[in-house]
Amino acid sequence: MLTILAAVLVFGILVTVHEFGHFITAKLTGMRVDEFAIGFGPKIYQQKDGDTLYSLRAIPLGGYNKIAGMDPDDPVTEDSFNSKSIPKRMLVILAGALMNFILPIILFTGIFLVQGMDKMVNEPVLGNVMAGMAADRAGLKAGDKILTINGQPMQNWRDIVVSLRANGEKKVTLQAERQGVVKTYTLQPEYDKEAKRALVGITPKFEKVNMSVAESVKEGFSYTKYIIVAMMDGLAKIITGKAPAEVAGPIGVAQMAGQVAEQGLLPLMNFVAFLSINLGVINLLPLPALDGGHFVLLLLEGLRGKPLGSKAMNNIQMVGVALILALTIFSTFKDITR
Repeated sequence: MLTILAAVLVFGILVTVHEFGHFITAKLTGMRVDEFAIGFGPKIYQQKDGDTLYSLRAIPLGGYNKIAGMDPDDPVTEDSFNSKSIPKRMLVILAGALMNFILPIILFTGIFLVQGMDKMVNEPVLGNVMAGMAADRAGLKAGDKILTINGQPMQNWRDIVVSLRANGEKKVTLQAERQGVVKTYTLQPEYDKEAKRALVGITPKFEKVNMSVAESVKEGFSYTKYIIVAMMDGLAKIITGKAPAEVAGPIGVAQMAGQVAEQGLLPLMNFVAFLSINLGVINLLPLPALDGGHFVLLLLEGLRGKPLGSKAMNNIQMVGVALILALTIFSTFKDITR
């Protein structure tokens, strides 16, 4: 039951925020929105307000805005999508992904404000020793204070990082203090392909620091930017074959949502923030039926001075829908086999 409730909450938030971006910008640019729907399938609730029919539907795995003039065969009217300038149409198309980036900023800001932030303590003290790696095999433990590396005194954590990187894959001798007792340890660093350097398996200490509203907002922006860049880098590696493509469909996401929900509300909101960024990045890919694909078509229209014909547009949309269905089926199959 918790998994179902968590999944409905997660999908509901993501879909509502994304579609609201399209909805509000369409309204602000003078476009008529015939329906704003959360979910697919049979209707649970509907109410009309002005020109817009607001719908809640049974399957909470998506949603949509029915904006007048979005279909290539729709008539051109004063309040239709196809009657507006290209910049206004671009804004409406990009607004969904933009909202997916604004939501994490808000969520991360709230999380930092409530629980503070873990900041590194710049002391030569081990925060964690990774199991099975060189430091662990040598007998080092969390809390040990590093006094020297290869005879050189260590004043702070930066000294440790600089010394170990300069040492490379050569054996390293260090002195560490534990509960007043000083011992000498010999470590054999191991080259890590992902990090592209030799590692011994240690991390610094971190301490919890309370944050003001201004500091929380700043970190909310910074952390969101960091994740966007990391996701784009990971996506580039998948496309170029440098990293394996691990995909999760609706079942996998629902299962993860349930597992995270067991840890509490803040971890669940953190999970929503990560998924929102993921959804925003994926939606901006220049593929048919995605927002990025629509944006490319608008760029092409601007360069040509006229839109593509309705037949070409319909064919492009059909290809896009087929690709999305194929990916959904593939990811769902992977979820089931996992």
